[in-house]
Amino acid sequence: MRPKDVCILTGATGGIGQEIAQLFDKKGFELILHGRNELKLETLQKSLKGNHHIICGDLNDAEVRRVLIDEAFIDREHQPTMLINNAGISQFKGIDEVNVNDIESLIATNLIATIDFTRLFVSHVKQGSTIVNVGSAFGAIGYPGYSLYCASKFGLRGFTEALIRELANSEHRVCYFAPRATNTSINSKSVQQMNTELGNKSDSPEFVAQELLKLINSKSVRKTVGWPEKLFARINGILPEIVDKSIVKQTKEILTFARGEQ
Repeated sequence: MRPKDVCILTGATGGIGQEIAQLFDKKGFELILHGRNELKLETLQKSLKGNHHIICGDLNDAEVRRVLIDEAFIDREHQPTMLINNAGISQFKGIDEVNVNDIESLIATNLIATIDFTRLFVSHVKQGSTIVNVGSAFGAIGYPGYSLYCASKFGLRGFTEALIRELANSEHRVCYFAPRATNTSINSKSVQQMNTELGNKSDSPEFVAQELLKLINSKSVRKTVGWPEKLFARINGILPEIVDKSIVKQTKEILTFARGEQ
């Protein structure tokens, strides 16, 4: 990549976000780093070698989204040509423990904010662009205890797929990137314990960042990281009953972790 390639990275101070920033900095991108905590953004910015910028604000606020996009594009020698929608939150709860605030917050953060921020980005870009929506293996596989998270990521996958096809004849390239469980603070202690107990594999954020860059440098528009998650996602799309049987065997144990009963 050339130094003039400018990438807006949302959720830059999260576990995966920081590794994307570090990797892209080494590859010569100019970054516009987004987050909600200005101190963390400044710390990340100072740790990088390149000439990068920060935009700080809560993407759940529609007016803030508009202001942040304006900040990202205004008075820049090189305009942004890439958007990585990485910001997101997770939740591991049984449906009987979920409340309406949980529903609204998670769907707003993972889906509504991403859709609108993408819309604003496309409306500002004056040339071709690359848009990468960071989803999840749980955007293709429904999993107990993650009903809200799955709903948001299934929605994001559908939005991205539609946009891939809608913009196929334009200068915009839209991609969907789906990592599996990643070793970051987004996963609670109970999630980590469950993954260990059930033998669920996870990846380092460094590896995930490298896989995302591979997607960008390829001609593909979709990438699922991890095995057997990649296989399960394909089977689930054709014969979900097979995956039902596999996961239901573990549901009781999964929910003991979701409810903190282990």
